[in-house]
Amino acid sequence: MANEAPKKIIEFQKREIRRTWHRDEWYFSVIDIVSVLTDSSNPRNYWSMMKKRELKTSGIQLYTICVRLKLLSQDGKMRSTDCGNVESILRIVQSIPSKKAEPFKRWLARVEYERIQEIENPDLAHRRFIDHYRAKGYSDEWIEKRLRGIAVRDELTSEWEQRGAKAGRDYPFSPLRYPKGPLASHPPNTKS
Repeated sequence: MANEAPKKIIEFQKREIRRTWHRDEWYFSVIDIVSVLTDSSNPRNYWSMMKKRELKTSGIQLYTICVRLKLLSQDGKMRSTDCGNVESILRIVQSIPSKKAEPFKRWLARVEYERIQEIENPDLAHRRFIDHYRAKGYSDEWIEKRLRGIAVRDELTSEWEQRGAKAGRDYPFSPLRYPKGPLASHPPNTKS
């Protein structure tokens, strides 16, 4: 449990949406979002047709605001999937005629608003971090050790950086700057 990666699957109205950490922000699966908002039996086909329709009607090529990232598929394999950050997803959602689009936009805005609050007030991130791990069943003792480990690692990497060391070249792990991401989620490849 101690080396647990951040939650790569989140839920919107009890439906799963895959995501991955890329370029210091979360990227969400476009196919999953299309599936949630349209209830299409074939969301890949819907996304393909939507890209064509948007190009024809507005001249916008939606694929240009997406990146292909590997996500875990239903067959258990990592597959390249169209993904978008919050800005891209909000643009894509605008092109989906669905009653579910508005609640989804509010949900996505709330997730990002929480991140802004955490940046402005790190105590909120600290509190959410603790609440998040308590909700997952971790003991207060484990949470305290985790927080101390993060603080010690930050002190150590700060000292190394002051002395001219570079992450990846001079020491094996990227410095973890707490908080990072919604609910103080951490990049998946960070060693604990």
